[in-house]
Amino acid sequence: MSSWTQAGITVLGEKVLWTDLVGNVLSLATVWLAMRRTLWTWPVQLTGAVLLLVASVSAHAPGNALKQVMFLMLASYGWARWLRGLRESRELPVRPATGRERLALVGTLAVGTVAVALLFANIPWLQISWSPLANAYIFVGSAVATYAQSRALVDFWVIWVLVDLVGVPLAFKSGLYVSGAAYGIFFILVLAGFRDWLKQYRRQRRHTEPKVVAA
Repeated sequence: MSSWTQAGITVLGEKVLWTDLVGNVLSLATVWLAMRRTLWTWPVQLTGAVLLLVASVSAHAPGNALKQVMFLMLASYGWARWLRGLRESRELPVRPATGRERLALVGTLAVGTVAVALLFANIPWLQISWSPLANAYIFVGSAVATYAQSRALVDFWVIWVLVDLVGVPLAFKSGLYVSGAAYGIFFILVLAGFRDWLKQYRRQRRHTEPKVVAA
């Protein structure tokens, strides 16, 4: 690793990498941009994922590094999906997931967590030192949430809440203190985003519902 990847500041006796700090600032900005349903959500998320990938490798947290690689792939997909949606409408159309979609999201989260936990537990070079199941849950939950976000499903905010509940202690255990603090801020922003998207969905419904004309 070159010196710039190890550069940082010391806060309360703990070293904070600049890549971790800036990457998490961009991640927070991603949530704020997603609340506003702007296309800038995705390039900012891609940039943050690159920086957090470098931070994770520097902190010897390969599980978290793999999560950032996953973000890079899903953010590219989400960018394309939102671009298509904004071409077809002035505002990004958002909606709650259908019952079948919710079942698929929850099923993927459950089955994927078990499968990835088994991989984490049996691949020594990943060095998952604290609960392969928790790491797998964060990994798969982040993937499911980002996929649901790319489909403009209101439910993606709820999935992020569930991810944050485990993400905070996991980040601190890995020594990524800025990431741990960012997860706490994420939790507040995610709740606000969920409320904002629900309001947007209701506005869209009012505009698209046919008006009843009295006879």
